[in-house]
Amino acid sequence: MFFLPKDLDDYIVNHSQDEPQILKDLTRETHLKVLQPIMLSGAYQGRVLSMISHLRAPKRVLEIGTFTGYSAICLMEGMPDGSELVTIDINEELEDFAAAYLTRFRESGKNQITVHQKNGDATEIIPQLEGTFDLVFIDADKPNYVTYFHQIMEKVTSGSLIISDNVLWHGKVVEDVKPKDSSTPVLLEYNRLLKEDSRLQTVLLSVRDGLTLSRVL
Repeated sequence: MFFLPKDLDDYIVNHSQDEPQILKDLTRETHLKVLQPIMLSGAYQGRVLSMISHLRAPKRVLEIGTFTGYSAICLMEGMPDGSELVTIDINEELEDFAAAYLTRFRESGKNQITVHQKNGDATEIIPQLEGTFDLVFIDADKPNYVTYFHQIMEKVTSGSLIISDNVLWHGKVVEDVKPKDSSTPVLLEYNRLLKEDSRLQTVLLSVRDGLTLSRVL
């Protein structure tokens, strides 16, 4: 989703860090073999996620929505050796696809990161996870965003970061909600929760389809 003129967006991308080769390969294979490749984080957003991860250097990361593994690799770029990534996706058909790229990344020098791929309904898996997380990335089914919010707030501590994707939802958050639209009303509530929750410091970034960064106080 592009909210800026394409020539300006291209300029921004061209003056940001280049996308690593492994992610170029992942993107190409995703477009060739997987339905809805638009679900990829993409080069620019991926560099934003990588930068945030490098700044925070999280030792334990939870990702809700693995897809083909693009955003997981971006987050792993900033994770120190000995850290742990838990990534959840409901589509079991993509599990091996993502696993191959996650393994390739680890074998290229990040082999000290432990990766746990979990397949199934995230709303059922999250409550079963033990411990807390330094960083949580939410990029899954929009109707469950509010549910995810309440669940992950039990899994974070002061200083933890919560990154939420697609929070502008193709601009629908500022349009009249259509009767059959089940996602936009939830995102409107979700965005309100992030802004108003006194436990968080939140800024909504106009990165691609909207990316919210929240810090737990």
